[in-house]
Amino acid sequence: MTDTRISIYDQAGIDRLRARLRIDPHDLRRVRTSLFKHWHADEDAYSAVPQARVLSGQMRIHALQLHDRLDSQVDGATKLLFRTERGLLLETVLLRAGTGRTTLCVSSQVGCAAACDFCATGKMGITRNLIVAEILDQVLQAGQLAATRRQRLRNIVFMGMGEPLHNEENLYEAIRLLTHPDYFHHSPSRVLVSTVGIPEAMLRCAGRFPRVNQALSLHSVRQSVREQIIPLARRYPLDLLRRTVGELNRLQAPHGAETVMLEYLLLRGVNDAADDARALVAWSENLRVHVNLIPFNSIAEAPHLAGTERAGREAFAAILKQAGLKTTIRYSLGTDIAAACGQLVRKAR
Repeated sequence: MTDTRISIYDQAGIDRLRARLRIDPHDLRRVRTSLFKHWHADEDAYSAVPQARVLSGQMRIHALQLHDRLDSQVDGATKLLFRTERGLLLETVLLRAGTGRTTLCVSSQVGCAAACDFCATGKMGITRNLIVAEILDQVLQAGQLAATRRQRLRNIVFMGMGEPLHNEENLYEAIRLLTHPDYFHHSPSRVLVSTVGIPEAMLRCAGRFPRVNQALSLHSVRQSVREQIIPLARRYPLDLLRRTVGELNRLQAPHGAETVMLEYLLLRGVNDAADDARALVAWSENLRVHVNLIPFNSIAEAPHLAGTERAGREAFAAILKQAGLKTTIRYSLGTDIAAACGQLVRKAR
């Protein structure tokens, strides 16, 4: 059954509702503040306003239903499996690094059309884009869960299911509300959009949100290798991506987002040789970038791929660091619940 209540994110609809029901605008502001800034439970947010029952019957807070939750027994990661109104499944991951900082990995689509060889989501194909309310409800429900653990969302990264820049307008509206003082008021410098590399959209995103960070899923600076693992690389060659990163540096530097993250998934025998590292150094010359080396998380859909061993990852990183490239070796969280990078797939237990 379709929910006909007005979404809390539909400002024009909420304004009409407020006028019709003669609700004090300050009451609506209190509900939003309680939910989006203090992460209170729904009933607690409503309890602070006199017309709570009427308002809850007319306004919809959630666009998604929590279908399942899996908690890692190894590192504290949590995977949330959500169901849309029409029964589609999507996944969101709450990560807590060893530093104690909490990061939320948000999905922008059900499935993905990029079809990267190493990614379970890409093997699904694309079903549809998520609407703004569905994107933001992942944040809200994860934030409410984190609050029950006395945690708070620090970083919000669009690294979940889907290619965010294939869903531009919904992504941009979601970021606008995430950073708007009347809604989540989340710092744009703690929002990151990860893309397989769509140059025009990357520049549009920087033009609208210059303080939001961007990450490029690079994975190789050899065109033939990149095309092998990322089909979209045929459309967007490496020289174009390099110029785009340089333009991002120029657009974002005055606003504090001085570097672009280069994500580099290390695959044994594919892109992890010393020559690959030296080629990456040369490609990155005169660019302000930070290289994030990622271990491959195995998926059943790609049995032909294997990750580089730890010693190989460290040797690769050493070449980059010696050349002066800012480099981080990332360690996977949530692998025991299939919540690590590349493992997200709409699958119910």
